[in-house]
Amino acid sequence: MSAEEGYPTALGASSRESITLLGTDLARDVMGSVGFGELAFWLATQRRPTAGETRVFEAVLAALADHGFTPTAIVTRLTWLSAPDSVQGALAAGLLGGGSRFLGVTEDCGRFLHGVLAATGELPTDDAGWDALALETVTAQRAAGRFVPGLGHHVHKDGDPRTPRLFEIAAEEGLVGPHLSLFAAIGRAHPQVLGRTLPLNGAGVCGAALADLGLPLELLRGFALLARTAGLIGQLAEEIRHPVANEVFLSVDLHNRSVAPDPYEPETLGGSRG
Repeated sequence: MSAEEGYPTALGASSRESITLLGTDLARDVMGSVGFGELAFWLATQRRPTAGETRVFEAVLAALADHGFTPTAIVTRLTWLSAPDSVQGALAAGLLGGGSRFLGVTEDCGRFLHGVLAATGELPTDDAGWDALALETVTAQRAAGRFVPGLGHHVHKDGDPRTPRLFEIAAEEGLVGPHLSLFAAIGRAHPQVLGRTLPLNGAGVCGAALADLGLPLELLRGFALLARTAGLIGQLAEEIRHPVANEVFLSVDLHNRSVAPDPYEPETLGGSRG
């Protein structure tokens, strides 16, 4: 196979003498000079982020790293309890739980906002225009019986503390783009449609911020998982020193109760049988 017929990559490649990463010498130009957040952005986009982009991106990673005893953290601890020889299994178990209810909202919100913006002809230029677009968007979602991703939080009912801070950081860096602008407007406009005020949650604003950074929409959940990996390592580190997983297990095991079977009955299609 000739060089032209090989497998091209701009990422990591090794020779006997060196390792090349993103067109640079890993040992000389990256190690000790490039932070991990900056490198993660660079790997995903194959362009080196600006200092402002790195700050916003790392703020997102910090916002998503750990939220306490969420299902992802609990399953990581329980997997470690069952298989302490498998750190990778415990971490993977937690990451596999990153879906529509936990962590996946980051991707869902970013994709939702992008879809609205892509379908809009000329983007608004002031708050009044964004509010009108947001009102139209929330009204359409309500009419279709769908939720707006990123709207509402089961704990922070009076406001998610991560949300204003991330808006603030993005504004300081001049990186409030159309996704964040629309998301902010949804926060202002939705009470007119829903009849109540819901908070813009942190996972949603993270999705909007990542989309405004120009990161691939297909990878937004991946960045949430990247952040949560650090949090799950922290959960494991604490479990090793101050274990609680066995108490969680015993709490369920010792309080189970036997009940009569509840047979599943499939829905009948096309009328009655017989």
